[in-house]
Amino acid sequence: MTLVVCGIVREYFKTKNMDVSIKFFEDTSTVDKASQSLGVTPGEIAKSLLFKVKEDYIMVLMAGDKKIDNRKFKDAFFCKAKMPNPDEVMEITGHPVGGVCPFGLKNPINVYLDISLKAYDIVYPAAGEANAAVKLSVQKLAELTGGKWIDISN
Repeated sequence: MTLVVCGIVREYFKTKNMDVSIKFFEDTSTVDKASQSLGVTPGEIAKSLLFKVKEDYIMVLMAGDKKIDNRKFKDAFFCKAKMPNPDEVMEITGHPVGGVCPFGLKNPINVYLDISLKAYDIVYPAAGEANAAVKLSVQKLAELTGGKWIDISN
């Protein structure tokens, strides 16, 4: 499975004319594990969170040391933050929980970038598997995802 999903992520970067190295580690499935494996602070991990908003899905990328502020989320999306179950995440994104990223998505998903990412020049989002990550500038991440900047973290 790792080779297949990471292959999809590699192909995504090729379509963007980018030679991005996917780095593999023992386990980067949580922010703490990822930051330890990469030797960076938890905030430098760009976590990708999938939410169900009414009958649609959105993805929010935010600094790994931040959490969703429920009031801000509700004000932004006019509903409570609801995360789908792991099977639903896999079905919608094509990536397993722990490896969810905005690259090579199975279905089109609106992406939002929380302003917490702006505290960093470089971040490390997952690359489609629980043991894979890529190193990107925040500016490049914003360009690649076409994400809208929002403020929904605490």
